[in-house]
Amino acid sequence: MDEWRRLPKPGRHTGTSGGVSFEEKCNAALSFAAAIRYGWYTRGGRVRAGTVSQALSAVNTTIALDINEQPFKVQGSKDFLPLISQTLAGWAREDPPTEKKMPVEADIPEFLAELGLEKEATELTKAVGDLSLMAFYFLLRVGEYTIKGRRNESKQTVQFRIKDVTFFKKDGRGILRMLPRNASEEDILSADAVTLKLENQKNGWKGVCVSHHSNGEEYNNPTKAVGRRYIHIKKFTADPNTFLSAYFEEDGLRRDVKDSDMRTALKVAAEALDYVGTRGIPVDKIDTHSLRIGGCEERLGAWRIEELSRGALEGDNQWRNSRRGQ
Repeated sequence: MDEWRRLPKPGRHTGTSGGVSFEEKCNAALSFAAAIRYGWYTRGGRVRAGTVSQALSAVNTTIALDINEQPFKVQGSKDFLPLISQTLAGWAREDPPTEKKMPVEADIPEFLAELGLEKEATELTKAVGDLSLMAFYFLLRVGEYTIKGRRNESKQTVQFRIKDVTFFKKDGRGILRMLPRNASEEDILSADAVTLKLENQKNGWKGVCVSHHSNGEEYNNPTKAVGRRYIHIKKFTADPNTFLSAYFEEDGLRRDVKDSDMRTALKVAAEALDYVGTRGIPVDKIDTHSLRIGGCEERLGAWRIEELSRGALEGDNQWRNSRRGQ
């Protein structure tokens, strides 16, 4: 770290004319990279090569914006300097393989939601169940519906708030009409569709909306799950910026569902439903991402069935038409 400590203090910089040689820049960059790799600037423990690469790129971009030079990359290129690139490649070979999470089926969010119907269910249990249904059907990232246990200010994903929710109900002609903000609880819980608007971006699109129609279920229904969260929160606060992760105890004290709450609940549900015995999926392979990929697979499966049914119907019609022409 000696080379890094000899660099100018924050707020100062030296350009190529500042007397810093190419070798010194490389050594400084590698020292900084090693510090990140072995936990000097993190919460402890060794991090992956990809994390080091992201940190170096962030610092490189900050310097480039300040002095129009890229100290860690080949000028005019997105590639790191060869020495840095080779070091990152070596670390990447040392890293263990990425552990893929396995998808879950609708039975897990439904199991968690139905726990909220039990007499002794806590408000946290009810919130976790509703958010599980939302994550599964709306294909949400965990940061969009929970808070982190600590360092929450570092989270880049913006969570959905009360003001981001819009409910729709069909009129007498079957056309979806937006419900007003002061809609009754009965109208909200019987809504035919709901839209969630994300403040920053999703999949590269800013201000995107995700929408889902009612699936016809009485309780395990994504629109009703959002409605239950919405109604519960509105009973205790009129603040439109309140997160959908919020829940209130009987004394009115606000708490929020954390990502760790969701992870624990999912593993409990997987054990209760014997995912190891019935599906061959170890519990440690199930995480919050399992809801998103499971919901995606279910939606894709429904689309395939619809397409196959449509193709069969079109084929039958063509056969009937050909018979009529004979």
